[in-house]
Amino acid sequence: MMFKKICVIILIVFAAQLSTAQEGLPIYSDYLTDNYYLIHPSMAGVANCAKIRLTARKQWFGQDNAPALQTMSINSRIGETQSAVGAIVYNDKNGYHSQTAAYLTYAHHLMFSRNEIDLNMLSFGLSAGAIQYKLDESTFLSDGYDPIISGVEQSATNFNIDFGFSYHFINFYAHATVKNVLNNDGINVNERGIYKFDNLRTLLFSAGNVFNKLGSDWSYEPSILFLYRDGTKESSIDLNAKVYKEMEFGKLWGGMSYRRSLDGAEFNNGAGVSSQKLQYITPFVGVDYKNFVFAYTYSYQANSVVFNNGGFHQLTLGYNFGCRKRKYECACPAIN
Repeated sequence: MMFKKICVIILIVFAAQLSTAQEGLPIYSDYLTDNYYLIHPSMAGVANCAKIRLTARKQWFGQDNAPALQTMSINSRIGETQSAVGAIVYNDKNGYHSQTAAYLTYAHHLMFSRNEIDLNMLSFGLSAGAIQYKLDESTFLSDGYDPIISGVEQSATNFNIDFGFSYHFINFYAHATVKNVLNNDGINVNERGIYKFDNLRTLLFSAGNVFNKLGSDWSYEPSILFLYRDGTKESSIDLNAKVYKEMEFGKLWGGMSYRRSLDGAEFNNGAGVSSQKLQYITPFVGVDYKNFVFAYTYSYQANSVVFNNGGFHQLTLGYNFGCRKRKYECACPAIN
């Protein structure tokens, strides 16, 4: 019985790192399915086309109150200017906790090259929005009375901002973003103070390069993402590999992502104290068919003590519109 309790505790710790319904938009691997704008506001309007993206993620099929996430985003340049706008709406549910949010983004792109043939661009982005947090305690009390449980659905709404920049130089790119810049009381939804967590700042840094041989239909994109949560001092790293194949109808692509937490959790295995670090292996595949984008992502949790190794499914649907005729002369799928 004690071992089962420890397993549940570890599950909660790991789920809190990547699936919490209280820390803004969860950072999964959906940015790899042509969706960098979800995590970096400076990517709004950076592409040759305006973009609409829809995602749906579901974890642990067959389990009650399993984490689920839906997002919708749109971003575009403002006419022929160097400015861009975007919007993100999402709904995130994790057990009895849930959050609904809407963000608006303004981005500006500075060209350092003489024209769009040689890509050399620095971008800045600022997102501002409101998040409504909810905690449903209506089923907590089967009988009796507990002074720290209200027995109703509690909610709180807070305002926050994200800020970041991106740099593109031919086939190379780098992004840095600070999410949830402001302190607030969004997590302190219980007036009796069960918990309080007002520092939701998350720092993201990602970089990569696309390698393409002249005249070849194939291109390869290794990349990395580092995540750091200021309030809990947690950090993780993603190592990604992606490959593209040009087709007559568009493009086929796919790849693999490996995420590892840099912080471990200790547990009693019955014979002593052991520790493990969160590990996700995430293959993904997608297709660009004319102006449409379809992608599927699956995550496998590679740890010895888990609630469920697999069952992390995500679909992405997208549409590109308002594309400019002139493209950048680079192997840069996120731009072209």
